[in-house]
Amino acid sequence: MLKLSAKHCFLLGFIFCVGLILSAFYFQFIGHLDPCPLCISQRLMVVAVGLVLLVAYLHAPGPRGIRNYAIVGGLVALVGASVSARHVWIQHLPADEVPACGPGLSYMFQYFPLSDTLKAMVTGTGDCAKADWSILGLSMPAWVLLCFLGLSAFSFAQVWNTTTRDISR
Repeated sequence: MLKLSAKHCFLLGFIFCVGLILSAFYFQFIGHLDPCPLCISQRLMVVAVGLVLLVAYLHAPGPRGIRNYAIVGGLVALVGASVSARHVWIQHLPADEVPACGPGLSYMFQYFPLSDTLKAMVTGTGDCAKADWSILGLSMPAWVLLCFLGLSAFSFAQVWNTTTRDISR
């Protein structure tokens, strides 16, 4: 059985995050699905998790550092999961309870106060209620929620990963 060191697990988690971001760009630029404010927030959280995992890989810390990176990575992924959960919740609201649609983010960043723009990115707008894509009955935010939960569990699991053997030998 192949046992990976925590360092290599952090690298795998980072590569997974890169894959998620590349998928988001594919759907945006090739599939022509414009991201809503919550989609942008989820992307930022994927990047944040990826950066934590990349730093953990590059730093190659000892056991205490591995534990710290694992906890930080897991917590950041849980924050991302909460954003995704909010998005899924908005998508399942009855039509009369969906928040009002807002202007695009570029317009909001240009003309709205930063606090209002950030609030829209975290709480969502009516644009976030549309489910333009699904597979196996799950919308994209639901899949991203599952990915965040998986990344969180994978990151937290490194707390107990005591494999120190380098697989490149």
